[in-house]
Amino acid sequence: MRTLPSLRTWLVLGLALTPATAFAQAAPPAGHDDTAFDVMNLLTEHGLHDIENESWNAYGQFTYISSWKQPFSAPYTNLNGSPNSLSPKRERSFTGTFTLFLGVHLWPGGEAYFVPEVVALRPLSDLRGLGGAIQNFELQRGGTETPQLYRSRTYLRQTFGFGGAPVEKPSDPTQLATTVDSRRLVLTAGNLSILDLFDRNGVTWDPRQTFLNLAFMTHAAWDFAADARGYSYGAAAELYFDDWTARFGRFATPKYPNQLQMDFRVHEFYGDQLEIEHRHRLAGLDGAVRVLGYRNRVNGGRFTDAVAAFQADRGKNATTCPGFSYGSGNSGAPDLCWVRQPNVKYGIGVSLEQFVAKDIGVFFRGMISDGGTEVYGYTSTDRSVSLGAVAKGTLWHRDLDVTGIGVGVGWISDAHAEYLRLGGIDGFVGDGTISPGAETVFEVFYSVNFLRAVWLTADFQHLVHPAFNRDRGHVEVLGGRIHAEF
Repeated sequence: MRTLPSLRTWLVLGLALTPATAFAQAAPPAGHDDTAFDVMNLLTEHGLHDIENESWNAYGQFTYISSWKQPFSAPYTNLNGSPNSLSPKRERSFTGTFTLFLGVHLWPGGEAYFVPEVVALRPLSDLRGLGGAIQNFELQRGGTETPQLYRSRTYLRQTFGFGGAPVEKPSDPTQLATTVDSRRLVLTAGNLSILDLFDRNGVTWDPRQTFLNLAFMTHAAWDFAADARGYSYGAAAELYFDDWTARFGRFATPKYPNQLQMDFRVHEFYGDQLEIEHRHRLAGLDGAVRVLGYRNRVNGGRFTDAVAAFQADRGKNATTCPGFSYGSGNSGAPDLCWVRQPNVKYGIGVSLEQFVAKDIGVFFRGMISDGGTEVYGYTSTDRSVSLGAVAKGTLWHRDLDVTGIGVGVGWISDAHAEYLRLGGIDGFVGDGTISPGAETVFEVFYSVNFLRAVWLTADFQHLVHPAFNRDRGHVEVLGGRIHAEF
């Protein structure tokens, strides 16, 4: 019988390695000088480090999240053998992660980063039955309740300066303290997450400090190239010109949708993304606008093709798939397995952020994807919108506390809905039939800081129409998080 790691076990693992001088989040919604409690600064004070021009740095984090889903009403669950419904019964989910961030300076402008991580998890309903509103962003496909060690990132970064104003880059996880030109070219290559480079929102910043729901981590409709853990292999170029930045990256896709094994034939199958960013100041407060487009070429199935294949030959159903499938037992339903071939999936979105007062910021994201091809790396959502606000506790004299409120909404295309109505499933959703509706999450949280290195969060989420299905829900999820940094 498998033994479940307790919160006490994770606390011993994480906090035993967290010194009393742990640092506050390095990229908060607004600046806060907490350098006296930064390990790298402490070493600098003793002549063991140079925090202004680092040759190396090391940081770490520990996060334990627990979620309790309340029972909800549903007229049907896993209808006719379709396996992707969220269970209407009471459930508990958890994740525990422990991460080290190691960086080293190699040569002028050259840096290398290595990030090992330990993770253990238990999802709700085997991570099925929610589209883009998954209640815990740390959940991964294929994880276990037994802690697993893996490499999340190993990559190189090279910066070429072209002049302009000097820009100070403070010491941070995956950032060596240095000074760069405001006009520069940055090349990054290796094993990393696309979210390390693209859609870097300064209000929601680190999800381990803000919202728990996946709907607020990035565009839910952005099916960015990633393995089952959220990482890929590839390269990106970023051209900075004062307040403007243009980014382009090409990354490998998984061999099969939402699986760990990657397909390194990036000349044939790939995920491309282009982002244009403009940073500004309104009334002396920071803000930014980003436009992001993506185009994936994957060996994936189209919903209309799957329906047509099934209607032409009922033998090509969900139970007779000769290749990779999602394991449906519904013999009367179409399946994407029968129609996977090289297909293109694309989308475009906009992201806005603006601070409206000291330490209070608002954000908006919206994206439209084509909605014709199955989810390959992220969520089942075809169109998404999220908005909200995040604040630090400066106004009530709790400078390192963090609170936020947000709403995320996701939709699916007509072709996607028809495929699900006939009993088909994709990587995350499929109840056996569907009455299409917008999957919506409302979330509110408050994080209390103590010992300057630790945050304890209370979280509430209200989910409407799970898996885009008006027949099921509403669902309420209570959450708690403990997060420590060093």
